[in-house]
Amino acid sequence: MSARIAVYPGSFDPIHNGHLDIIARCRPIFDEVVVAVLRNEEKRPLFSVEERTEMVAELVGGDGFCRVESFSGLLVEFMERIGARTIVRGLRAVSDFEYEFQMALMNRRLNPRVETVFMMPREDYSYLSSRIVKEVFGFGGDLAGLVPPTVLDRLSGRLGRRDPPA
Repeated sequence: MSARIAVYPGSFDPIHNGHLDIIARCRPIFDEVVVAVLRNEEKRPLFSVEERTEMVAELVGGDGFCRVESFSGLLVEFMERIGARTIVRGLRAVSDFEYEFQMALMNRRLNPRVETVFMMPREDYSYLSSRIVKEVFGFGGDLAGLVPPTVLDRLSGRLGRRDPPA
């Protein structure tokens, strides 16, 4: 029997506890998860793809279950190269579903052997996104319990710490 390899793709700009929760939920289901960091400069990321890959690897790499790679282009082509057949996507709210459903159907059309599995993070993280993390941090909000300390350190190094608005 071949290994059940799943790919969890995203920008991870930056990774947060909702992402880590999804990865943890994959452990009993898959033999290996490849966290695939998207190389897409059109999104104008805060962190470079190398920084994002390193950040994710610091948090989940090295245990034999999870590895981190970057990719560009079509996800299904990346999956073919690494021998994966399952895409893992997190759904925070109903509003995520329409876009994710369209992407799942397109990926299936591009490669009928690819399946998409939708997972929900813990309720504590159901509203959390990388965009919100950056916005809250930028306005001096408290992100304790929402991102790992190493991510807070990197945000501070990149954005500096701002005081909350008066």
